[in-house]
Formats: sequence, structure tokens, C-alpha cells
Amino acid sequence: MIVLSDILLGVGVFFALLGSIGIIRLPDYYTRAHAAAKPDTLGLILLMLGLALREGVSASAAKLLLIGFFVGLASPAASHALGRSAVRMGLAPWMRNAEKSDD
Repeated sequence: MIVLSDILLGVGVFFALLGSIGIIRLPDYYTRAHAAAKPDTLGLILLMLGLALREGVSASAAKLLLIGFFVGLASPAASHALGRSAVRMGLAPWMRNAEKSDD
């Protein structure tokens, strides 16, 4: 159980770190929002599962699983709402210079 817990924790940290790097490196709001929502949500869920396995059968493990469940529901819905609001406000997505046609 401890080996599986360590694997889940390691993969969860990897995805959370990947999402954080994406937020810093990506060029516009839409790609940053995607980097914040997808890997960070998966990373947090994996971290909560790993910690719950490490804790064993207890009330703390149940709380950790509930946190992972509710974040898994709320984070994609919130990022979708924010993205939709950015579209409605007229925020244009980033495009490469070669794709822009100013002619």
C-alpha cells in the first residue's frame, strides 16, 4: 500500500508542477486557464488519493477523498465558466505571427 501511495503522490506532484509551469510559460489566458484546470485538478486528485491510502481506513482518509471528489467536480466547471466569460467579454486568443493576416 505504501508503494502505491508513493507512486500516486509522485505522479500527483508531477502533474501539479507541470500545470504550474504551464501557467508561467503559456502565452494567453485560454492556454493558461487550460494549464491551470486540467493538470492541477488531476494532480490534486492523485495527491488526495495517495494521502488517503497512506492514512488507511479512517475519518481523515474519508475527508481527503471528499476533498478530491469536490475539487474534481468544481475545478473543471469553474474553469469552463471563466473561459466562457472571457469569450463573452471578447478576449481574443493568442495567434502566431504567421497566422495573423494584417494584409
